[in-house]
Amino acid sequence: MVKPSIPSDAPITSVVENPRRAQIRREAARLFAERGFLGVGVDEIGRAVGISGPGLYRHFAGKDAMLADLLIGISERLLDQGRRRVDAATDPRAALESLLQGHIDFALDESALIVLHDRELLNLPDKERREVRSLQRQYVELWVGVAREVFPGLGEEARPAVHAVFGLLNSTPHSAAVGPSGADHPAGRAAMAALLHRLALGALGSAAQAVPEQ
Repeated sequence: MVKPSIPSDAPITSVVENPRRAQIRREAARLFAERGFLGVGVDEIGRAVGISGPGLYRHFAGKDAMLADLLIGISERLLDQGRRRVDAATDPRAALESLLQGHIDFALDESALIVLHDRELLNLPDKERREVRSLQRQYVELWVGVAREVFPGLGEEARPAVHAVFGLLNSTPHSAAVGPSGADHPAGRAAMAALLHRLALGALGSAAQAVPEQ
């Protein structure tokens, strides 16, 4: 039986959540990415969403809880969506294409979370930081398994090749231009997505070809 496909524009999560909590999450991610976790207060986040700072405590225990929710949450959602995409694919190549599309969408649409992870992961308590790392390792291994099926020549090079692809895709907050032709414009976004797709597949293919035969 043919498995159902996941649309390329499927959101990173399909879970319905409290709209106010989602708004707080978005604004907290934006402010933390712009000014740093230590440079943003609860009252400022409250003003950004139109409620008092203390009102935030109905949704989050505090600023530390917001950071943990953001970094653990996106790692959980990437892994969950990745698994669903692989399960829905009809063959390894379709699985890789779907994984790639999902991560490109994340890189272009969730750039604040990428910046936040790069800068603030060390501000998480040890327990939460270990949880993020564990989720990320599982996500990497999901890609590694699919990449090895599509490019059998990768072998032991699959894992570093996947990490290199993530580095390429996650660089978009620093490389995607803005403006009429940039990634914040529909035409610019489509062009950037197509470029990232070509580069990522090219990187995996080149890595497979570069592996010396035993």
